[in-house]
Order: sequence, then structure tokens, then C-alpha cells
Amino acid sequence: MYQMINCLTSQHDWQLVALAIGVCFLATITTVGLFRRAQASEGRSRLAWLSLDAISAGFGIWATHFIAMLAFKPPFPIGYGLTLTMLSLGVAALITGIGQYLVLQAGSRPATIASGGLIGAGVAAMHYLGMGAMEVPAHLSWSYPLVLLSLALGICLAAAAFYVAAYRLNWMGSVVAILSFTFAIVGTHFTAMAAVTFAYDPTISIDNTDLVPASLSLVIAVAVILFLGLCLIFALSDWRTRERLRQQKGQLDTALENMSQGLCMFDSEGRVLLFNEKYVEITSIPADTLRHSTLIDILSEQKTGAKIEDPEGFASRIISAARKREPLNTLVEHHNGRIIRAVTGPMKDGGWVATLEDITDWQKAQEKIFHMARHDALTNLPNRVLFREHLEAALTRVNRNECAAILCLDLDRFKSVNDTLGHLVGDDLLNEVARRLVGCLREGDMVARVGGDEFAIVQSGKDLHASDVAALAGRIVEVVSAPYEIQGNQIVIGTSIGISFAPEDGTVAEKLLRNADLAMYRAKADGRGTYRFFEPGMDAKAQARRLLELELRGALARQEFELYYQPIQDLESGEIIEMEALIRWKHPLRGFVAPMDFIPVAEETGLITQIGDWVLARACKDAAAWSRPLSVAVNMSPVQFKSQALLRSVEAALSTSELPAARLELEITEAVLMDESDATLGMLHQLRNLGVRISMDDFGTGYSSLGYLRSFPFDKIKIDRSFIRDLTSRADAMAIVRAVTGLGRSLGIPTTAEGVETAEQVNLLRREGCTQVQGFHFSEPRPASEVEYMLSGRNLRIVS
Repeated sequence: MYQMINCLTSQHDWQLVALAIGVCFLATITTVGLFRRAQASEGRSRLAWLSLDAISAGFGIWATHFIAMLAFKPPFPIGYGLTLTMLSLGVAALITGIGQYLVLQAGSRPATIASGGLIGAGVAAMHYLGMGAMEVPAHLSWSYPLVLLSLALGICLAAAAFYVAAYRLNWMGSVVAILSFTFAIVGTHFTAMAAVTFAYDPTISIDNTDLVPASLSLVIAVAVILFLGLCLIFALSDWRTRERLRQQKGQLDTALENMSQGLCMFDSEGRVLLFNEKYVEITSIPADTLRHSTLIDILSEQKTGAKIEDPEGFASRIISAARKREPLNTLVEHHNGRIIRAVTGPMKDGGWVATLEDITDWQKAQEKIFHMARHDALTNLPNRVLFREHLEAALTRVNRNECAAILCLDLDRFKSVNDTLGHLVGDDLLNEVARRLVGCLREGDMVARVGGDEFAIVQSGKDLHASDVAALAGRIVEVVSAPYEIQGNQIVIGTSIGISFAPEDGTVAEKLLRNADLAMYRAKADGRGTYRFFEPGMDAKAQARRLLELELRGALARQEFELYYQPIQDLESGEIIEMEALIRWKHPLRGFVAPMDFIPVAEETGLITQIGDWVLARACKDAAAWSRPLSVAVNMSPVQFKSQALLRSVEAALSTSELPAARLELEITEAVLMDESDATLGMLHQLRNLGVRISMDDFGTGYSSLGYLRSFPFDKIKIDRSFIRDLTSRADAMAIVRAVTGLGRSLGIPTTAEGVETAEQVNLLRREGCTQVQGFHFSEPRPASEVEYMLSGRNLRIVS
């Protein structure tokens, strides 16, 4: 210890010693800073930073050593060999570079310590090479304990410095690393200087030295300039990096705080790293508390009010998904009724990013629309869609030795009540009938409103017998026939019921419904107010339909069909933008036969394919001849979609007429998509690829569904005329129209209101954002020969 103190106090210039320590401190600051840059980089960028760091550290250590050597003032001249002097510089840069590379590659703490020790060994090697470059007129003797101490100081302190630098990434870690490495360099040098004793020998000549102190000063000056240049480069790079990071952080903060979702980032242990204000709002956890929270804290029911029975298990699922690099999507319900969608995405370090979104209002809106699409707007009973689902489920169970019964009900004398007392009384009567029907059912039975005054019931079960169904039908006849008091009016109606039984009368929904319908008509024919089971002999109506079928087969050949057109107007501009083609059958004896009478027959017999082809060809031909390039809408039957010939028919109609595909619009009902078969969806996409537009017709009547709007990107939604009719008198009709037009706006789909008959309806539809209108208020359907007459605006009410 005395030898070290004596060496420093009597043989060194303290001003140059202070300069050496200052250069050393600056060098270690640069070395640790560049090491941090290398830590944050990968690949070639990391190698570039390590190379720069190795050069910087080498020059810094080398300059520190030789400035300290200039501070050494022995009583004799000193010279330096150029080769070893330069070699010492190279060794310092090479070994510190290799050591830092190994520190970054180390997979364990002992390996990190060993790599840091290598850097300390490089410092010592540089010093002793520099000592070896000294040429002095003296003999050197060494104190080996001090030599070993100098080596230990360099290796241990450098190992500590880079261990801290590798595992403590905060500012305090950087400070400790800088101070430790500074002491490693300075301690190695001055301990080693104290370990050597110079015995002056005037007989030794140093006249041919390569470097004398003056020339060494020049070399050191150049080295320091280069070193300071590297420091400047580092400082500029660091400043630019920090500025870029500051800007990026500002942009990130702005993005985070303007997100509609709550965002929180977690480390691999489930600790919160960062979050935005929306996350605080959704979780109801104060920001100060959230900063010190873990995932378990956030999931805790005491803090968030979330209905999570097993927070630890839920947290384990999230952490497991993050470690497997898998996303996780789940819904969390709060005690206050709010519904939160939580989505987690994994990060490379095992942590994850979680986003929270309050979807309560969206969920309720979706559920409301979904409910409306599957329930009758007036009675809130299931509509045809839900009835069909329930029936199909019951028939599936029939295949497992259960029985099922279908009861089709038609109200007797309801039409006269509607005509004499008005629709409002009729609506109230329907609601009361629905309430009474529900009261007659067992648990598991379903009643649906399937038409104006038509209802249907499904019963099923293993112990279901015809006597049970008969008892229910008798009870319904009795209950429905009991007097009603509606708006001060005493009303008496009845009901006729037809029953089909599965599996005896069939196991296919369509057949069972048809058989129940036949039985219902027999009940009406037998005096009404009663019920009948289906019997194979109930074919009178079927005979009449067969006669109609025979006449229908020849109608096309005899050219008895013709097309009428009804204009569709843009509600904003008032211009006619489209014509809907409506088929009419002019029978030579019966006169005009309503489409509702012959279209079902055509669908059942398959004639609809030929008739549909004719309608397509004729409508395209007529449209191509119009003076204005209007679109033409053609109704399509579900039967047509079961044939691959439909695509060829559309292509042929467009090709023959030379009508642009974009001017043809095909209207389909939910029945087309009811089975959601790949063939049906494939046909729709092929038609779309031709350029033809597809619209959803009769939306809201039970033949449309939000689910089907998701199955295929429709070009238009047509609101059924039943809702338009009640628009001015019923709040629920207005609510449905508002919901559908809102749905159209959300999906970017135009909405067309059918059956518009009054100016008041037009004004309400305009207010609700409906885009197109059609109905008798503007024009009734007219023959093709009168289209140009309609386009001229004569006898046509124009929306303005």
C-alpha cells in the first residue's frame, strides 16, 4: 500500500493524472452508452454498434494509459517502441469488442460474469503491453503480489460493470456500470505502476527509440481526437435516437389516448407496463393503483366487479396463451350489466397486449335486431324463421323415436272484424289471440305467427299421442272462440285447425306443413270452428292445384304471361332509378290469375325454372330498349337456386339483350338462404361475379334474418310492405323501419320501402333515412308498353 501511495505522490504529475482519469471516465460513459445501443439492436445493427463500441473503448483505455504514462515523472528519460504501442491499442479494441459480444450472447449469469472478466483481462493486457513498449535507461523489477492485484482489480471490476450493464437496464445500472469500469481501468493502471521499480543504469542507451514523450503526445492527441470524434458521433446518434423515440412516444401516447378501446401492456409475469385512460375508465381502477397492479389484481372482482368465478384460472389461461404466442378473445360481463370484449395479443418477450372494449350497446342492438328478424313485430311470437328452426329440431328428434305434431291455425271471421272495426282493433285482437294460445301450451311447445291471421304450433315428445294433440286442439278452439272485449267492442271469432303427425304423415317439414294446411281447409269446409287430422283422402285442393298445374304448363307456350313494371324512386332526388318486373298470367277463361295462386304451384312442379327463364329474358330485353339506363329488378324463387342452370340463364338473358349486368338486380327472400348450403352461396357469388346485383326482399316478415345478411354481402334491403302499411299507426312498425334503415346505413346498403301509399309514409321514411321507395303512392304496376309513359312523369307522383 505504501509503495502505491509513494508512486502516485512522488512520481506523477497530478494534473495529467486528473486528465487521464477524466478521459477514462468519458471513455466508459461512451462504452456503456454504445453497449446499451447494441443491447437494443439485433443482427447487423448490433454488430455495427459493437464495432463502434470496441474502437471507442480501445482508444479510451489506450489514451488513459498513455496520458497517465505522460504523468509519470521518473529521474531519467523515457521512450516507447512504436510496434508494441500500436499493438496495445489493437489488443484493447479487439478484446473489449469480443468480450462485449460474449456478454450479449451469454445465456446465463456465470457466462456474463466470465465475459465481463475477459474485458478486464483485455484492459490488463493493454496496460502491460504498453509497459512493455517503454524504453528506459533502467532495470525493471516487479512486485508480483501487486501485479496479481492489478489483474484482479481489472477482471473483477470489469466483470461487475458488464454484469450490471447486462441485467440492470435502468439509469442506476448505467451509473454503476460506468463507475465500475472506470475503476477497473484506472485501478489496473496505477496498481500496475506501483508494482514496478525502476533502477537507473546510465550505461543503457535509448537513443533509437521510436517514440519520445513529445511524439507520444502527438500520437495521444490524435488518438484523443479520434476518440472524441467517436464520442461526438455517439452523442449525435444518441440525440437523434432519443428525439426519434420522443416523437414516437408522443405519437404512441396520442394514439393510445384517442383509442376507443382500453389498452394495457403486461410483462411475462403479468405486471402492468403501460395503459391508456380508456383502460382506467373501463376497469374503474385508479391510474395510481393500476401502475402497481398485476393481472390478478385487475381480474379481481373486488376491484372490477367482473363476473369471473376463478380469476387465477382466467389469468393462467391468458399467460399460457401469451407464452404459446396465441391470441385470446373472450367476453366478460360486469355486475352492472356491461359487457366487455377482452382481446389479448402475445409479445416476443412472453408478455402481451390486452385491449378492452365496451360492447354493451352494440350487443344489445345486435340482439334486438336478431330478435326482430326472428319474431313477429306485432305479437312478439316467433316468426317463420324461428318456427322453422324449432320444427327442424323436432323432426330431428323424430328420427330418434320421438313424435311431433304440427297444428296450423287460421282465424275464422277475422277479416270481417278487420274490415269493419279497423286495423287497430284487428291488431289488438291478434295480440289477445296470441296471449291465449301461449296459455294453452305445455312447456317445450312453440306457437308462431306465420301470416296475417295464421298461426302454427309444434308439439314433440316421446309420449306424444294423437289424443294429446286432439286435446290441445279442442282446448284452443274453445279458448279462441270465447268472446273478446277490444276497445269497447264485443268480438267473437273462431279458429279452424289442421293437424299433421310425424312420422305417420311425413318427416319432412314442407310435407307436414302442406298436410296440416290440407287438414285445416277440410276443417273450414266442415263448418269452421273445429279441428281435423290429415287424412290421405284430403286431396280436393290438391286436385284443383293439379288442374292449375296442367293449365300452367301450357301457359308459357300459349304466351299467356306478360310483365308489368312498377317504378322505384330515389327518395332524395325523386328520380325513377329502377323498375321491378312483376309477372302476370292472363288466363283465357279465369282472367288474370294472381301470382300468389300460381307461383307456389310453379315452384312445387319445377315449372318456375322455365317461367323464371322467360321472365329474366323478357325483363332484360325490355330494359335494354328503355330510353333511360334504368336497372330492372326480377324476383327469384328459391327453387331456381337449386339448379345450376340459373347461372346460364342469367348469362344468356344478358348476352341476348346486351343489357349491362350492373343494370340487372335479382331479388331473393330468406327462403333461398334457409339451408345456407354451399351450393346456394356459391351460386350467389357466381352471379355477383357476373356483375349482377343481389337484394334481400321481404326483410322483417320472417323470411329474412340478420344472420343471412352476414352470409352474403347484399346490395339492397327491401322493407316489407306490412311494416310500411302500419308505419303511421304503430310504434313497433316505426321501430322496425328505423332499425332496418339504421342497419342499412351501418352496412352501407341501400334500403327500399315497398307498398308506400301515402305522403305521410313518404315523409316518415325520408326522416328515417330510407333511400328508395316503391308503391301505389307513385304508380301501380303497368304493362311494359307504358314504361316510357311512366318515365315521362305523366300520371306519376314524383317525390320531392
